[in-house]
Amino acid sequence: MTDLNKPKAKLEALLDIINSSARQAIAEYENTGHGVPSADATTFHPLDSATDTVALKKAIRLLEGAYHQLSAILAPPQHTVMNSVLNYNWACIDVALRARIADVLDKHPEGLSIDRLAEAVNLDKSKTARVLRALSLMGCFKEVERDVFSNTRLSLILKSTNNTGCFAGLHSRDVAKCAAALYESMSDEEFSRSNEIDKAPRVLAFRKEGMIGDYWEMINNDEFHRGMLGLNELMGGSAVLHHYPWDNISSVVDIGCGIGTFSTPLAKMFPHLRITDQDLPEVLLEAQNVWKKNAPEALLDGRVEFVPLNFLEDAPVVGKDVYYLRNIIHNWQDRDAMTILRNIRKAMGPNSRVLIHDCVLLRTVREPEFGTDGLSTAPEPMLPNFGAGTHRSYQMDMTMWLVHNSKERTLDEMKILGASVGLVLIQVYDLVETMLMEFGISQS
Repeated sequence: MTDLNKPKAKLEALLDIINSSARQAIAEYENTGHGVPSADATTFHPLDSATDTVALKKAIRLLEGAYHQLSAILAPPQHTVMNSVLNYNWACIDVALRARIADVLDKHPEGLSIDRLAEAVNLDKSKTARVLRALSLMGCFKEVERDVFSNTRLSLILKSTNNTGCFAGLHSRDVAKCAAALYESMSDEEFSRSNEIDKAPRVLAFRKEGMIGDYWEMINNDEFHRGMLGLNELMGGSAVLHHYPWDNISSVVDIGCGIGTFSTPLAKMFPHLRITDQDLPEVLLEAQNVWKKNAPEALLDGRVEFVPLNFLEDAPVVGKDVYYLRNIIHNWQDRDAMTILRNIRKAMGPNSRVLIHDCVLLRTVREPEFGTDGLSTAPEPMLPNFGAGTHRSYQMDMTMWLVHNSKERTLDEMKILGASVGLVLIQVYDLVETMLMEFGISQS
């Protein structure tokens, strides 16, 4: 048996994980019958838009975690730290998004000279070239020949029609400003010890720019709703359609449904379900328009109803099988999260379930109970929470802090929230980017 206490043995073990997980990812692509994607591809691979990519994501989680850990061991420490600081990709992506560079290049698959490209987006050609060359290091855009650029599979995400690109723009433009105020919010006497939403770093950052207003009013627009669709695509949110036993239930309430990002495809895949969409009245009006466009048959069959709800004040419709919340609880501090769950508890029947679909943060230290409750654990010598393989979950936690003064939670924290209102964790479904936590009524 390999002694992983020896430094070289750890490196060899990490190399083995990198090799095996990369082969697993390759197999997932080849299983589609379309082979593996090319670094220079200018179209998406069919797997990129698949609704269930959990197997691929599990392989990538191992791959990213292992190779980042290996690099951090072998590279000089100043190299690794400064790589994190000297990273302006977000700013370059912001330029590409705002100037719609990918849209222009999409009309020229063979590539476009920097002169013509810069003229088309009304930017300086030398500066535009510098932005594109910086992004091309990560495979986003390609310099096909000197001063001639084309799209790649990565840069297609930055087209104005792409929802994930829209979500990226919300971060590169607005959340980045909030991040700049992080230390100030932690040291400011008014903000530092508060968990209230009006004391989030966002408030401090926007106050400097003379911007005030309620966050929820500010985001009630098409860009935000498209960004949430992009978040769903990024985090593989549709995997829940494939990994929960929907055949065994008859009614679902989508709480904080938005425009029906979850419930619309659910209705299409499981036509036996009776679905209730609940959100604020103005959101439901927009949701109904989306249903008319994307799932009119569900409306005609009477399989979906729209019932207004302020989940901080009222209970949802009573006695349904499943109450589903995606990207809801992480928006709120514990006090408000408990209010939401308490209101749901009032509406539940004895066999009802609450499904909380959020990121779950895992510890970086190996503890006796690690790997229980359905959560996966990485093989040694990796960090047990997969290290950089769970990068986006921890960055989403930062986003929640910066924007809402809230957080992603550990599984223990979710259990405590549930127990505070009489709910007990039944099962966890590991969907890699997110976790689906199933709660029932506590019998004690």
